[in-house]
Amino acid sequence: MADSRRVGWRPVEPMAAASMAGKTLFFYLLLLAVVRIMGKRELGTLSPWDLVLTIMLAELAALPIENPRIGLWMGAVPILTLLAAQLLLSWLSLKSVAVRNLVAGTPSVVIKDGRIIEAELRRLRYGIDDLMEQLRQKNVPNIQDVEVAVLETNGQLSVIPKSQRRPLCPADLGVPTAYEGLPIPLINDGAIDYRALSAARLDVSWLKEQLRARGIHDPREVFYACLDSQGNLFVQEKEKQ
Repeated sequence: MADSRRVGWRPVEPMAAASMAGKTLFFYLLLLAVVRIMGKRELGTLSPWDLVLTIMLAELAALPIENPRIGLWMGAVPILTLLAAQLLLSWLSLKSVAVRNLVAGTPSVVIKDGRIIEAELRRLRYGIDDLMEQLRQKNVPNIQDVEVAVLETNGQLSVIPKSQRRPLCPADLGVPTAYEGLPIPLINDGAIDYRALSAARLDVSWLKEQLRARGIHDPREVFYACLDSQGNLFVQEKEKQ
């Protein structure tokens, strides 16, 4: 059996392992709270500031977890400092267009009236292949069909087709349509959503009666059930094991 001192390996003491697990859990919850405070925008898109912030948060959280000499709060201070800086910059961005443009950049028009703006592509160092790829993702493969295409600050391409190339909608034909809202989930994996029922001005008795009419005697047998804006109830039973 190899000598652990010769290979430079030492068994992890139970107290040290518990301390590391505690630190990991603490910084996991701290980063989760920080991301929630920063807002939903950071979850869906990454501007240059958001990307830098995400990388720094990950690195700062890893340091105190790996290094036992760094205390809990000494590791939390840089993360909270970044959070304060981000909230301050967000507030300044709301108050000042100049700060917003400096931090997040500005959208750029890369196609106008079916023609590529070559100078803008060169300034952005954005290739035609990249442009065509994003156009295909928007189901607009032909540049001549584009009225305006804008490269947003998060790198996504917003495309407005020419009016002659847009699909027909009921408003173009003068056809009235009924209101379509989001379906209200009433049962999720056998659990009744009582708040959703109350919001729909319904009760459990009504729901159980509807289920019995479909041959279902226990809501726990339902995988998913929702009510659309027209009052139609959709019910899907759980698969039989």
